[in-house]
Amino acid sequence: MSAITRDEVAHLARLSRLALGPEELDALAGQLDEIISAVAQVQDAASADVPPTSHALPLTNVFRPDEVRPPLGVAEALDQAPAAEDDRFRVPRILDEE
Repeated sequence: MSAITRDEVAHLARLSRLALGPEELDALAGQLDEIISAVAQVQDAASADVPPTSHALPLTNVFRPDEVRPPLGVAEALDQAPAAEDDRFRVPRILDEE
């Protein structure tokens, strides 16, 4: 027998403004009971001797430190561009003028 009754499912359906038929109420009672059992198993797995963590492995910062450098000049930035015009990148038009 499920721990969640059909009346409890009907109450939840009313609170959620769901119109459920009798067959759906019976089916959802069993499904909700399985979900609650699965959550209970997860809660049982958590142990007091295991510290809570956000990751399974320890993380280290792999980024290099920031270094202030002068920016690229216009000529350097446009040096490898496929097309340039008036000190800007030239790209194909994607919008029509209306």
